[in-house]
Amino acid sequence: MVDVKTPGEIDLIDEANVIVHRVLDGIAERVAPGVTTLELDRWAEGVIREAGGVPAFLNYKGFPSTLCTALNDVIVHGIPDERPLQDGDILGIDCGVLYKGYYGDAARTYAIGLVDGEAATLLRVTMEALDRAVEKMVPGGRLSDIGYAVQTHVERNGFSVVREFVGHGVGTALHEEPQVPNFAKRPKKGLRFRPGHVLALEPMVNAGKAAVEMDPDGWTARTKDGTLSAHFEYSVAVTPKGPRLLGRERGYLAAMATNDEVLLAAAS
Repeated sequence: MVDVKTPGEIDLIDEANVIVHRVLDGIAERVAPGVTTLELDRWAEGVIREAGGVPAFLNYKGFPSTLCTALNDVIVHGIPDERPLQDGDILGIDCGVLYKGYYGDAARTYAIGLVDGEAATLLRVTMEALDRAVEKMVPGGRLSDIGYAVQTHVERNGFSVVREFVGHGVGTALHEEPQVPNFAKRPKKGLRFRPGHVLALEPMVNAGKAAVEMDPDGWTARTKDGTLSAHFEYSVAVTPKGPRLLGRERGYLAAMATNDEVLLAAAS
């Protein structure tokens, strides 16, 4: 059963996502060679609690941190640590917030210093894939439209889509139905979207093959072939006028402006 949220509930999910994006914006200003993901994690927890929220990931099924951090070949669910970031790294940050009984959930991957051309292209293509997924969140659209749009764009650019981890509904629970795969054989299949559906869309894209392996910690998922991986996520509501990007008034790619100059420099 897929819940349909009221306009008031969507506003509350939006408020939670405002806090999430406050964290992600602040991290964009803080990531640099020498900074540790543990430092970022502690800062993020402080921002969330000061805003009246609760870190959604902390202690969720035993996860030990506020942020999920994904360095280079890590896809998702990495645990912050004391290793300093290095020039040329890419770092995925996934952040969740519980606020007034509703959840916000979003992720970005950041370039650390000047990254090489492959990394810059991977980040750009993954952002574009998310943008294409958002465009499908319209009344009458179908669930497989999202996966088909993501997969075709990613594979057209020579990268691969992770199968083991998918997007999801979001609201009064961090993970609600439906699951939202980033792949599909064809569009126009599955759930038909109605105003009030709210989904966390999150393409996870590998520079090499799609295969995943797990670290002994039981959380960290990384590419099996050791290639880079990127992850971008937005919580999006279907409205009568089209997709509403929760926590942001601007479009997703515009929201990434703080990282654009680095990406353009790396790709040139």
